[in-house]
This record gives sequence, C-alpha cells and structure tokens, in this order.
Amino acid sequence: MNIYDIAEEAKVSISTVSRVLNNKDRVTDETRGKIQAVLDKYNYTPNAIARGLVAKTMKTIAILSVDIRVPHYSRTAFTIEREFSKRSYNVIVCNTGGELEETRRYARAIAHRQVDGVVLVGSVFNDLCGDTEVSAALRGLPLVTANGQVDIPNAYSVLIDDYAGAELAVKHMAARGRQRDGIVYLKDLNTGSAKMKWNGFAGALERMGVDNAKDRVFSTSYGLEGGAAAVNEILRLNPRPSAIVCGEDLTAIGVMKGLAARGIRVPDDIAVSGYNNSEYSLLCSPELTSVDNKGEMCALLCVQLLESRINGSNAFSSVTIKPELVVRGSS
Repeated sequence: MNIYDIAEEAKVSISTVSRVLNNKDRVTDETRGKIQAVLDKYNYTPNAIARGLVAKTMKTIAILSVDIRVPHYSRTAFTIEREFSKRSYNVIVCNTGGELEETRRYARAIAHRQVDGVVLVGSVFNDLCGDTEVSAALRGLPLVTANGQVDIPNAYSVLIDDYAGAELAVKHMAARGRQRDGIVYLKDLNTGSAKMKWNGFAGALERMGVDNAKDRVFSTSYGLEGGAAAVNEILRLNPRPSAIVCGEDLTAIGVMKGLAARGIRVPDDIAVSGYNNSEYSLLCSPELTSVDNKGEMCALLCVQLLESRINGSNAFSSVTIKPELVVRGSS
C-alpha cells in the first residue's frame, strides 16, 4: 500500500494524507481519524525516504570526527547527537581518523544520503576540506565546524580562542612565581587548534620579555606515552624548567608520570598544566590544572547554528568562545 491507496480508501487527497503522515496542521480531527483508521487497518509504516521527499527534509544530521575515543571529540559529538535527537533528527557519526581518503569516502556517502546538515568536529578539517573532492561533496549542505574554519561557501564556525587559552596558562604560571624563561610548552598535535595554542604560548612569553619564546616549544606524540617520553628532552634544559604547559590533558598527565618516575615533584619542583579540562584532569594526583575550552557550550552553539541554517534563518552567525583556566593542584 502506498500514499495513493491510502488517499483513495479514505476518500481524501494525497496532500491531506501527506499532512497527516508528517504531523502537519490544517487537518480536521474527523479527517485525521479517517486516515489513521486506514493506516491502522493495513499496519502502514511510511517509507522514510518518501516522507523526506514530501517534507523536503530527511531529518538526518551527519557528524564527522577524527577519533571518537578522544575525550574532547567524544564530549562534543555526544552533546550534538543528544541535542539533535531531542529535535527528532537521526544522527550519523563518522570517524575519519584524520585520513584524507576516509574523509573523502564519508563526504561522498553523506552527499548521497541527502542529509540535512553536517557538523565537522575539530580543526583538522581546516586542511582536509581544502581537498577538491571533499569540498565538492560537502558544498551546498548546511555546514558548521566545531572549533575550525573551512573554505567552503556558506560554512559557519563555532571557534574556541585557543590562543587566549594558552595565554591563560602562561600568565598563571608566571603569577605563581615560576621563572618566566623557565616555562616551556609541549605540543602533541599539528592541527589548526594546536598551532593557535603554541602561538598563544609564545606570544604570552614574548610580551613578558622572554626572547626566542618559540625555541621553548617541544614536540611529542599525543597521549601518556608521548608526554612521558618528552620529559627526557625537556629536562636537558639548563637551568631546569620551572613549568610545563601542555596542549592536551592526557599528554600532560604523561608528563607528570614521567617527572614522578625521576623523583621530580609536581608542583613543588615543576608545575604542569593541561588543556580541555577533561575527566582525565581529575584522575591524577595532584589533580591537573587545565584550560576549560567549553566543549559542551561549543557543541550546543553548533546545534543552534546548524539548525538555524537548515531552517533558512539568519538568527545565528559564526561565534568565538573564550576559554577559562581551572586551577588545581599541579600548579
């Protein structure tokens, strides 16, 4: 049975059946009851694609992330999924691994599924969306990036001021009496967000009169092992660093483990700070001072912004969020 059969048996027009199926107004209770009786009689379940064509919406959102296991990405994606679910949207979550081929594959799949809108989670998409194939697949879709900016027409952003976030950590270390020329930065990623962080670190030190601040930026891999491994190189500095500012919480905790293995006390000997204010910051001893980059607020604003674009409203525009520093025992 299809929509035409239902209309014929209920003695109504096809458009009236469509309005009932899509819960629209302008149908009398009597007419609605007649149509519902036919639906119940044949146990009719409307085809989602057919409903989408009639309603001009598939009520589907796609979230593209790098790795849903990373706490910051998972919190953002979770909040976006929950909020759109409350609005009766279906949500597809795609893990690209930050790989170009995977991003191309998912972008093509999203275009073919005729989703209503897309949220890109993470500044890694700044570069990935520079690819012609990815850009072409996403072009024309309502698109919002969580903490990133992509060069696609009509794409919008909810940005975190990561430059200011790193500045907060540096200023805090200096205010706590740490030698300014003894503050170092540990970067563990190479995304747009990560670049903003280490530039914010260097800018803060330079404004404090520290020369060659960028020479105090060390590199490692993301995570516990990367943080612990970087300690050997950082401790070669003479004099020994007074504070280590990290771009991610998990890497910062790796630093703390590496320092503890060498008998170096945190914060008595060296202070440590992280970034993201994730649950990890509360699971170490001492608890980790961390920059709160307002992940949940970012996600909620992404939902509001994307929904406004889907509905053709100009009520929202791209926005930037200011982070805050959460001071705990590690500094």
